[in-house]
Amino acid sequence: MRILVTGGAGFLGSHLIDRLMEAGHDVICLDNYFTGHRRNVQQWIGHPKFELIRHDITEPIRLEVDQIYHLACPASPIHYQYNPVKTIKTNVMGTMNMLGLAKRVKARFFLASTSEVYGDPDVHPQPEDYRGNVNPIGIRSCYDEGKRVAETLAFDYHRQNGVDIRVVRIFNTYGPRMLENDGRVVSNFIVQALRGEPLTVYGDGSQTRSFCYASDLIEGFIRLMNSEHTGPINIGNPGEYTILELAQTIQGMINPDAELIYKPLPQDDPKQRQPDITKAKTLLGWEPTVQLQEGLKQTIAYFRDRIEAE
Repeated sequence: MRILVTGGAGFLGSHLIDRLMEAGHDVICLDNYFTGHRRNVQQWIGHPKFELIRHDITEPIRLEVDQIYHLACPASPIHYQYNPVKTIKTNVMGTMNMLGLAKRVKARFFLASTSEVYGDPDVHPQPEDYRGNVNPIGIRSCYDEGKRVAETLAFDYHRQNGVDIRVVRIFNTYGPRMLENDGRVVSNFIVQALRGEPLTVYGDGSQTRSFCYASDLIEGFIRLMNSEHTGPINIGNPGEYTILELAQTIQGMINPDAELIYKPLPQDDPKQRQPDITKAKTLLGWEPTVQLQEGLKQTIAYFRDRIEAE
């Protein structure tokens, strides 16, 4: 098939492209390099089945494709809050442009949505029918509400225009090719520990997150895209850890003498996050296979190489 991946030079997009290229598809990677990087897809540049286009999806583009994986959007608070207006435009206009393309060429459209649509949840763990608790005017809303609107658009294009859609809600994911300066907790702790700096814990560290390794997540993407289920479907690892547990695990793996320092919790930071993956298990036969220790080992090795190359 001819498959378009928006945000294809990013953390998750590039892992998805690896899988699609290995499966023999023709792949078009679209990225404006705001958080993506050419080095993430370097191994495919020059391959006859791979095409890299520098493009911002807030502008329309005409292509002929069979499937669209729409991943383009900065996903870490530091990056999406850097230019919040651009973030919401990417989520709204960018998604409309890609849905318009899917409608014209009759492509199946896959939306990478997020567990952030649940906000700071009152229901735990979060099933897909939970409607969320999001602050519409907070500093995170350009992303949270942006993705909620993207889901709205996907379902409206589906109902009104018959566009074949798949919607995934991604929970915290980590792995090689994360950006070291993206402010996400896994990359923060690893980079701080490798550089011999104190590990910064926000709040008292009792807030929880679930960490899914990139390869597990991409497997879930591909299963959903090629299933008959529209979604939304949660893809994430139900193993729940406190931030303090994560800090101590990484500290133990890299630098047991590293200091932990505590800073105030940012505004609207969710207290707990854990996916209910019943649907993914029953409808897609999917569940995560990579344990946290194993995934962290791979991620630490990646960042160690990156830091040594600086």
